[in-house]
Amino acid sequence: MRERVGYLPDIGEEIIDTKILTFTRKGEVLEVEAPQLTMEQMQLVTEKVKTASSEVLKNMSITEIISIIDSAIEVLLDRHSTYRKKAEMLLPIVTGYDKEMIRLGLTSFLKKFRKHELQRFVVEDLGNPLLLDGFQPRVKRGYSKAVGPDLILHVWAGNVPALPLWSLISGLLVKSGNIGKVSSAEPLFAGWFAQVLVEVAPQLKDCLAVVWWKGGDEAREKEIFRYADVVVGYGSNTSLESMSRRIPVTTRFLPFGHKVSFGVISNAALDSRKALATAHQAAFDIIQFDQQGCYSPHIFYVQKGGNVTPAEFAQYLAQELESYQKRYPRRTLTLEEMTAAVHWRNQEEVSSFSNPAKQVFGQTDHHWTVVYEEGAAFSPTCSNRTVKVIAFDELEDILPSIQHYRKFLQSAGIAAAPKDLFRWAEKFGNIGVTRITALGKMTSPEAGWHHDGRFNLLDLVQMVDIEHSAEEYAEYFAAYID
Repeated sequence: MRERVGYLPDIGEEIIDTKILTFTRKGEVLEVEAPQLTMEQMQLVTEKVKTASSEVLKNMSITEIISIIDSAIEVLLDRHSTYRKKAEMLLPIVTGYDKEMIRLGLTSFLKKFRKHELQRFVVEDLGNPLLLDGFQPRVKRGYSKAVGPDLILHVWAGNVPALPLWSLISGLLVKSGNIGKVSSAEPLFAGWFAQVLVEVAPQLKDCLAVVWWKGGDEAREKEIFRYADVVVGYGSNTSLESMSRRIPVTTRFLPFGHKVSFGVISNAALDSRKALATAHQAAFDIIQFDQQGCYSPHIFYVQKGGNVTPAEFAQYLAQELESYQKRYPRRTLTLEEMTAAVHWRNQEEVSSFSNPAKQVFGQTDHHWTVVYEEGAAFSPTCSNRTVKVIAFDELEDILPSIQHYRKFLQSAGIAAAPKDLFRWAEKFGNIGVTRITALGKMTSPEAGWHHDGRFNLLDLVQMVDIEHSAEEYAEYFAAYID
């Protein structure tokens, strides 16, 4: 099988070279044909996208843009559409994830970009969506308008399928031209979305591009970063730091690096009726895309004092992971990932010899590992269905250890009664956590969430103010003045 990826605007009769990326899974082979633009062609693309977005996208209303995106998402949600069939067939080959996990994950993810969710998305950041269309009155007098950049360049990671849609759709909502660079790990979905979008709204055909180049091509990145007003980067902290050195100081850089997440379970969720359901939800957060997202939990803190002890909860969690393995098998790990998993497990087993309270669940041939211990420090696992369960008495006992990772914290999944939910959320917010959610929802942020505590749209736009003095002064020059 062969699939051409990406999307390019009309840049004339240019001959575009391609690079073949080969993916295999369970005997299936997919050749992905990625466009490889020269620097001159890349410059043509940036100029085309900038001009077209200025002439077309910036003159559309936010209501029109939301309707177009909604129609495109509807196509991708339709399991009978060509693009959806391709996604369900090819993404498992490219990513290695289970087909059913891809199918369910896609549907859940795409639903966040339907019309009503997008409207909420815009209101969440701007309050008044009409700020994107024209000057709106302010409470303190005067008027303001939100203006998006002429060109946003996105550099996407490929750890979770379809993830580029967050920033690409944000860029469209602020009426900017968008160029996205896909990852070699998942180069497909962003291009399909662009193609569907243009089929739905042909007038947008030159307003965006989805391209590929080999990561770390410093000369190319240094050149193309010059054309962008905003660069949105996803990846490891090392790669983002390297990227930042190639971005001009006048270009806004929005980096989204590695983050780590965890869960906390109160003893109120550990009676004999609720404990198994709690473990089921926690296990789902672990198996969904094999902990490759920043929002995936590495640790579950489990409070003592419930009918089910933290050690018993760890056993429940192990059972649930084994059950999920039969339904949604873990993807085949790379040699590097497998080595890391074996090393992590061996270390945990060796340390358990000197710590009788520590337990390691799962055999070496299992595709998951649960480690139970008391009083352990906060420490991310090696992902790929490896997790720690740490017992605690009071929340204050675990906060110092978690706070040490303040710069890297993102989501906390909490199973607790309302009083504890808000008390704990207050504590976690103070040490760097930016998202509190329910167990079972950790890998599924709501529409309009504050990614890493930031605004999706407000970070992209700049506000233009007409102060009241200018409005008042203009009255002196009006034709109707006496």
